Amino acid sequence: MDRRQATTAETRARILTAARELLMASGVAGFSVEAVAQKADVARMTVYYQFGSKLGLLEALFDELASQGGMEQLAGAFQRPDPLEALSAFIATFARFWASDRLVMRRLRGLASVDPDLEQGVRARDERRRQGARIILRRLAQEHGKPAPRSLDEMVDVLFTLTSFETFDTLAGPDRSPVDVAPLVDRLARAALSLDQA
Repeated sequence: MDRRQATTAETRARILTAARELLMASGVAGFSVEAVAQKADVARMTVYYQFGSKLGLLEALFDELASQGGMEQLAGAFQRPDPLEALSAFIATFARFWASDRLVMRRLRGLASVDPDLEQGVRARDERRRQGARIILRRLAQEHGKPAPRSLDEMVDVLFTLTSFETFDTLAGPDRSPVDVAPLVDRLARAALSLDQA
């Protein structure tokens, strides 16, 4: 039983590696369950058995990227007692995550623009980031009086945009690291909220 579980886990990891490598090598156009199966040297039905569908495979790849990109640190951002520190930690966590595998992130988000199922998955994940932004901004409003209740939704949209992959990718350019980008986004967020720099 243990050997079978180990073999299953190994096969799953090989398929995910193949999916990642295929996205990096051929992008959106060459990505399919058949192509992933061929690259992983498994039957197409093995991919379906492991992941259920192409969307299931891509969702698993997102989960793996989140794990490798340190998204477990996000919980710590919300536990910071100071909401300004929570804001900075929230921004820094996403900067590190987006930087962890930029090319694959870019390709997955590009694929989502032409694949309705994947777009739904990406939107669901983005919505969780939006809800995180809302929680932090409510805490800031309680402690600092900003954003004002009437502008909360607008400021959620601003912070959501500032912490997006697209914003990170643009600001990072060819050679900026998350350590460079996160403070810049932090300053932009605080300026939008009219908060003094800490």
